[in-house]
Amino acid sequence: MDDIFNICGVEATTMPLIGDTAPEFTGETTNGTINFPADFRGQWVVLFSHPSDFTPVCTSEFMAFQALKSELDELNTVLVGLSVGTIPSHLAWIQSIQDQVEFRGRKNMEITFPVIADPTMKIAKKYGMVHPNAMANAAVRAVFIIDPESKIRAIIYYPPSLGRNMAEIKRALIGLQMTDAFGYSAPADWMPGDDVLVASPNTTTGMRQRISNTDPGWNVLAWFMTFTSLPADTIMNKIRRKKSAPHVDKKTKKK
Repeated sequence: MDDIFNICGVEATTMPLIGDTAPEFTGETTNGTINFPADFRGQWVVLFSHPSDFTPVCTSEFMAFQALKSELDELNTVLVGLSVGTIPSHLAWIQSIQDQVEFRGRKNMEITFPVIADPTMKIAKKYGMVHPNAMANAAVRAVFIIDPESKIRAIIYYPPSLGRNMAEIKRALIGLQMTDAFGYSAPADWMPGDDVLVASPNTTTGMRQRISNTDPGWNVLAWFMTFTSLPADTIMNKIRRKKSAPHVDKKTKKK
């Protein structure tokens, strides 16, 4: 199906949804050409868009994303940025960040993750990042968390005026990896180390067994709401990338 279609003379944009395979594209980035998502299969990806280069909120976010990068590396996760700017504009901006900007004690910061140039907005529209009532000629602040099988697992949108919360992006990523590794769900406000939720039974027999459960490791509040402990160290030891895991640095072309 075409990314852009027409309804009663009004241009509409499709967007991928949670559970969909990440749409494919070839893009020019500050680290070279990428084929997405094929180049990143086997890794988690945080694909994020920003409205424009040389803007204060975006600058603060780029520095915060870069500061988070080493932690994401341990979680087998790569960062990929995108905006409607050109490669020369991206390069000039990230050099200015390194040379001129100090933010929350961070300075002389080199932005090493790839930043996609999308001046025609073709990729941004493919991902539903362009919201005409917010910004007609640029992408809003979108975040797509994509798993190693190239499936979209989470989507978060922010308006142009609001910088993203890195702790929440990291929390969501760890929560998704925790679910895949252990089969539990994360309750509201969950942080690694907090109790997690056991899947609810889906039969009457299962419901009665859950109500009468005597397992000391389970805290059954109701047949449909059961908590169990899962230490943060247990989670991180399971999901943290092993040192032998392959990783290609698109900037240096070295493994």
